[in-house]
Amino acid sequence: MKLVHLVRFDLIQDYRRMFANEPVCIDDLEEVAQRVMPSGAWGYYDSGANDEQTKHDNIHAFDQYRLHPRMLRDVSQISTETTVLGERIRTPLGIAPCAMQKLAHPLGEQAMSGAAAEHGSIMILSTYSTTSMEKVMAQAKGNSYWMQLYVYENRQESEKLVRRAEAAGFKAIVLTVDAPVLGRRLVDARNKFIPPPHLRLENFMDPEVANAPEGYPPGTEYSEQETFGAVFGSNGDQSLSWENGIPWLKSITSLPIIVKGVLTAEDTRLAIQHGCAGVIVSNHGGRQLDGALATIDALPQVVEAAGDKIEVYLDGGVRKGSDIFKALALGARAVFFARPALWGLAYGGQKGAKLALDLLQKEFELTMMLTGTRNIAEIDESYVYQPTQRWVRYRPTTDANGKKQRQLIAKL
Repeated sequence: MKLVHLVRFDLIQDYRRMFANEPVCIDDLEEVAQRVMPSGAWGYYDSGANDEQTKHDNIHAFDQYRLHPRMLRDVSQISTETTVLGERIRTPLGIAPCAMQKLAHPLGEQAMSGAAAEHGSIMILSTYSTTSMEKVMAQAKGNSYWMQLYVYENRQESEKLVRRAEAAGFKAIVLTVDAPVLGRRLVDARNKFIPPPHLRLENFMDPEVANAPEGYPPGTEYSEQETFGAVFGSNGDQSLSWENGIPWLKSITSLPIIVKGVLTAEDTRLAIQHGCAGVIVSNHGGRQLDGALATIDALPQVVEAAGDKIEVYLDGGVRKGSDIFKALALGARAVFFARPALWGLAYGGQKGAKLALDLLQKEFELTMMLTGTRNIAEIDESYVYQPTQRWVRYRPTTDANGKKQRQLIAKL
C-alpha cells in the first residue's frame, strides 16, 4: 500500500538543523507539529469547542496546584509500576483515544501502538481509527489495550465493533458518554475541515479488506458501513442513558466497562451503581461542552464519590510530568493524554510518539524523586497544596412558606 504523506518532513529537518538536539519537552513537540502539519489537520487536533475556555483551563488549572516536597528520603531506587484493573503495568501514563491519526503520520495508529508497547503504556484506540484494531493489536506485544466506543442509533453497528474488539484481544471497552452530539469547534468550521479521501476508517471496513497484507484491492470503494461510520454526528444514539446503555453493553460483552467523560460525583455514583469498572475524568479535551470544569479540578469530587468501589483515571491537559504526579496525588490511578502523543507522532512517527512518552515519564520520575516519593503508593494528596473555594454551586429550594431560596451543595 502506498503511504500518503500529509506532514512536511522537510520542515522537520529544518527544525533539526536549527536546534542541536531533539525536542526536550512537550511544548517543543507541539511547536514542531504546528509547523509541519497541514492547517486543517492541525486545527482538527488542536481545536476546542467555542471559545476554547475549557481546553485552555485543562492545561492551566494544573498550575494552580503546588507541590509539598519532603527531603532526605532515599530515592536511589524508584518505581512507577502500578495496577490497573488488577493488571500490573510499568507506568500510570497511557495514551487516550484520538481519531484519524494518519493525519499526523502515514503509519498513524500503527506507529502509536508500537510506541505504547515499547514504553509499556496502555493505549486506548479510537473507534474512528484510520488503522484497523487488528493491526494495532499486532503491535501491542502483550500490553493491555482498551477499545473506545460510541453507541449508535443502530446498536448493531456498535455491537459489531465490541465483538470485533473482544476477538482482537482488547482488555476493556471505554464508553464515551460526553458526546450525544458533537461540540461546535470553530476552527474546524472556519477551515471547513474534511478528512482527506485517502484516509479510511478501517474499523468500519471488512476486516479481510482492511487487513490484507498487500493493501486494499484496486478500486476498493467505501462500504455502506464505512460511510455510516464517517457521519457519527448524525447517527449517535441521543437516547443513550445509564438505564438503557450500560445494561445493554454488559449484555453483549464480558469485558470491563470504563465510562469516559465523567466530571461529577453524581455520575460517578451512577457508574458504580451500574457495575462499571472505572471512570475517566475527561471533558473530551475541551472539545465538547465549553465552560465545563478542568479535569484536574473535577477529579477530587469524583475520587471522593468513587471511594474504593471503582477505579478513577484522568485525561485532559497533561503536559508535564508534574501534572501526572498531581493527578495521582489527588486520587487518579492512571493518567492519559492524546495531543502530546500526536505532536510526537507528527515529529517522528513511532520514534516521535515514544519520545513524547519518554519526556513525560522522565519528568514524572524526576518529580517523584524531588518530592521524596519512591513508588506510586507513596503519592497522596499530602504532597499537593490545593486551591480552595474558587467555585460554589447552589440548588434552588423553597421554604415552608413557598419563598424561593437556594441551598449550598458544593464548594470547589
